[in-house]
Amino acid sequence: MILGLSLSTFTLIHVLISLVAIASGLIAMVGLLTSNPLRGWTALFLLTTILTSVTGFFFPFAQLLPSHIVGIISLLLLTPAVIALYLRRLGGIWRPIYVVTALLSLYLNMFVLVVQGFVKIPWLTALAPTQTEPPFLAAQGALLAFFAVVIVLATRRFRPALTSAA
Repeated sequence: MILGLSLSTFTLIHVLISLVAIASGLIAMVGLLTSNPLRGWTALFLLTTILTSVTGFFFPFAQLLPSHIVGIISLLLLTPAVIALYLRRLGGIWRPIYVVTALLSLYLNMFVLVVQGFVKIPWLTALAPTQTEPPFLAAQGALLAFFAVVIVLATRRFRPALTSAA
């Protein structure tokens, strides 16, 4: 039992929150690339990504796992993203801080999605059973390259009116 829920129910909720975080994050990413803050989608992305990271720590564990490290890094990235957007209203240096930290948080969500895909989807597991094989490395490399380009483009393009960030 986790928070009064069976492990399977808690896992389902965690996965659904994660999928909402990814979907809303991709929509918010389009907003960054088009200099449109998409406030509702952005708030949903930030909230669900925080919830995804936090709920990950409720699963039973005996030692610090890679998933916990990803969760810690995500929360460390989300802190300045939330400060930049809601407290500093994207003024000055806070605009690129927001873009970079928000998109890195989305990248981590997608990174975990790829990892879970190779663990849970049989035909992907067959391609890379230990996640050290070329198909897994190519998928993660392509994802990293995609986000590197998106972060650079979004940092250059995202210039909303300062008052629209609140």
